[in-house]
Amino acid sequence: MRPLIGVTVYHYVRNNIPGIFVGQDYTEGIYEAGGLPMALPLTVSPEAVADMALQLDGLLLTGGEDIAPQMFGEEPRQGLGEVSPIRDRMEQLLLERMLVLDKPVFAICRGIQILNAVMGGTLYQDLLREWNSDMQHAQNAPRNHLAHVVDIVPGTLLQRACGERELATNTFHHQAVRDLAPGYVVSARSRDGLIEAIEDPARAFVLGVQWHPENLWRENPGHRRLFAAFVDAARARQQASD
Repeated sequence: MRPLIGVTVYHYVRNNIPGIFVGQDYTEGIYEAGGLPMALPLTVSPEAVADMALQLDGLLLTGGEDIAPQMFGEEPRQGLGEVSPIRDRMEQLLLERMLVLDKPVFAICRGIQILNAVMGGTLYQDLLREWNSDMQHAQNAPRNHLAHVVDIVPGTLLQRACGERELATNTFHHQAVRDLAPGYVVSARSRDGLIEAIEDPARAFVLGVQWHPENLWRENPGHRRLFAAFVDAARARQQASD
């Protein structure tokens, strides 16, 4: 049986009707790697979230809106974009439950940011105002374009998962990890020093990346291996609980 992977969703309203959305590249990446993706309902019910965590074998935290700065103890500043408090809270509750159960978590773009914030770190609310670099971190190019390179720390989960010491990535963000969450380690940086990946060395698979491997796995083996490693970890967790 394929391991069940929960995929977090975008929240939007169209014609006064609230809805949820998940990018196809995420779900296809999971399925191609051997997992069964499931778009998760957007709820802050502790009982519903606890039930989801029990049934899931892994969690994929996807990209999307900015993180509300109240999540990391700050007031909003100039440059902060649209936030979704209900999504922040839902992902916080679910992430905390998944970590208690020691189930695999793969956090992409917004995902690495919510992971770091929930675990006690902080974020740059807007890189253009708060990060001193002329490197472009929000590319004006197709999503499968490789915009810049990240340097990967040897011996980390990220390095073992993708099999690379450096990796060309895309980049679509204006927020990023500032102060690292306690207990976490940096596993990659861009050439201007910005944190691009973090992980929890105390758990089997908790990995966050700032780029979007879901747009790159079809053409780039290193990014495809990230999805494979995540699904393999979820399968191992599934088998351990059988």
